[in-house]
Amino acid sequence: MGHAREHNRPDRATRCAIRGSVPGRRIVAAACLALCLWTARSPCPLAAQEESKPSRPNILFCLADDASFPHMGAYGCAWVQTPGFDRVARDGLLFLNAYTPNPKCAPSRATILTGRNSWQLEEAGNHAAYFPTKFKVYNEVLAEHGYFVGKTGKGWAPGVACQEDGSPRALAGRGFDARKTTPPTTGISNNDYAGNFADFLAAVPEGRPWCFWYGSVEPHRGYEFGSGIAKGGKSVAQVSRVPGYWPDNETVRTDILDYAFEIEYFDRHLVRMLTLLEERGLLENTLVVVTADNGAPFPREKGQCYETSAHLPLAVMWKRGISAPGRTIEDYVSFADFAPTFLDLAGIPWNESGMHPPAGRSLVPIFRADHGGIVDPIRDHMLLGKERHDVGRPHDWGYPIRGIIAEGWLYLRNFEPSRWPAGNPETGYLNCDGGATKTEILHLRRRGEDSHFWQLCFGLRPAEELYDLRSDRDCLRNLAEAPEHREIKNRLAAKMAAELRTQGDPRILGEGDVFDRYPYANEAHRGFYERFMRGEPLQAGWVDRDDFEPQAATPSQP
Repeated sequence: MGHAREHNRPDRATRCAIRGSVPGRRIVAAACLALCLWTARSPCPLAAQEESKPSRPNILFCLADDASFPHMGAYGCAWVQTPGFDRVARDGLLFLNAYTPNPKCAPSRATILTGRNSWQLEEAGNHAAYFPTKFKVYNEVLAEHGYFVGKTGKGWAPGVACQEDGSPRALAGRGFDARKTTPPTTGISNNDYAGNFADFLAAVPEGRPWCFWYGSVEPHRGYEFGSGIAKGGKSVAQVSRVPGYWPDNETVRTDILDYAFEIEYFDRHLVRMLTLLEERGLLENTLVVVTADNGAPFPREKGQCYETSAHLPLAVMWKRGISAPGRTIEDYVSFADFAPTFLDLAGIPWNESGMHPPAGRSLVPIFRADHGGIVDPIRDHMLLGKERHDVGRPHDWGYPIRGIIAEGWLYLRNFEPSRWPAGNPETGYLNCDGGATKTEILHLRRRGEDSHFWQLCFGLRPAEELYDLRSDRDCLRNLAEAPEHREIKNRLAAKMAAELRTQGDPRILGEGDVFDRYPYANEAHRGFYERFMRGEPLQAGWVDRDDFEPQAATPSQP
């Protein structure tokens, strides 16, 4: 079931006329709205039979776009104020070790929707992909069993999702996006997320449980530079720590505060949503899940597989169903656990859902436990991986990685170390969003002042990496070649490979090139490297024109 299909072009359903969007925040949002039109409002006969079940909770799933752990107030981060997230954590559960298996928008969201790791999802393991029709998602199953399902903002994106007949497939649910507002900065969406949630609640038929996806496009870039200071009242002195892979200067700190301002905007809508539920008497039996899809949109974070790339905030509240609220959970939790959890709470056996077997497991036992810390000792590790994210390398190749976090260590296997991990320099390092910190690092190197940060963020990497996360959360000291750590490296590598084989990962089974052959769904950027090098004036809206190197950098191993 987990093996990728061996073919070079999309199947009949994916050859529909709808095309994926540029992976830039505004164009992506517009394309998602078009893909997520859903006109079938009447439940099927099975749904009519199911809707009267009284105990099933409503589900409010809240997803920030690009926010790393621990950048929420509940984790003690002083330079970001998140009263909504903090309330969910205080009245529910705060997770310390929640991870996405694949730190990029579309593959991370595909894992949420299917309960499977991205390397088990064929084309959907890539970014800007054609979503295979064979993979059913939890929203579709809930709708079949009586739930009223909707979303606002960004659902599964960017990419193309179609039914077998070529019609659009709304993976996150029917869109509620009519209400607009005046955003505080030019970089923030005008979607009135909370207002659209109110419209959704008004549309829910009497007595029906519901599931709503709040897909903010904040704090995805771009930012209005200086907005965190000018409009958020922040100071660069508030930033308690700058990661060791970025220069610590006023420009970078200002960029961090702009990111914080957008997290706070996401949270303000969450506060309004919680208030709406309280006013309508719905909060008691609503499962509220608040997290982010991948790490912060900065160099070496989003789109890579380091600690801050995949480690994400997570708080869960359900007044009627969570025992001993206020607990802090140390178990490793995967995004593949969400779909099994939602179906479990809805009383839908997985083997009757029509979904492919999950990689994740329900979190309900953690909800019902009476203590924090480690609840389930089996949850002691996390698998990571990526294939093609954004294009920009020859032949639209990706940068394949597999990794494992366990025992306080992070082990990474880079399968193609001769490729540029963030994309080719001459095409703008397309797997790193443009912004002030990226520009600062590139300019330091170009001026001959400092190439250390460039090497960490954009330079070539060895085939293996090993980091002691207990003393090196920034993953700066690669211990893979240290003789004294050979045993732990080999043990983690063997554990990772064995588990990936059982999941049918094509990369581990020697068939990983299938991921490079899957076509990039955004035709406007397909073959980007070859077309750009021939002189075609391509626009890549998610990076700055200054990100393109005037000449190719000389590859050199660290």
